[in-house]
Amino acid sequence: MIEAKSAHEWVVRLQDGEDLVEALRARGQDSALILTGIGMVREAELGYWNGTEYEVHACSDPAELVSLQGNLALDDAGQRIVHAHLLLSGQDGLVRGGHLVRATVHNTIEIGLLPLEGIALERRLESNGLLGLFPRTRVDD
Repeated sequence: MIEAKSAHEWVVRLQDGEDLVEALRARGQDSALILTGIGMVREAELGYWNGTEYEVHACSDPAELVSLQGNLALDDAGQRIVHAHLLLSGQDGLVRGGHLVRATVHNTIEIGLLPLEGIALERRLESNGLLGLFPRTRVDD
């Protein structure tokens, strides 16, 4: 992994074989927006929320990561939650998308992150089974 940080932005380059979800969790940032992501993945799993659970669809072949966006937040147990959606394009140019369940970096991925200084993002289990987002203004925790 290669990265550059300023006071308000991060640019991260992931390398072949890295686990995309774990690499995002490892950033050490509890509240952040995933603004952009491009590159390639393999062994991807995309989720579709059917109203009661995620249906997981595998995309094992290498695919272009056309778009990645989402956020990083903490759950009630203090664990970092990656909530991201992505679009993948196969060799035929057809695009598939969904909720990021897992993916392995194929060659490289370039990601733009915006750490949130004055806002805390929290995830809480809701009655529909989803972890809902509860943003709040951060007051010197």
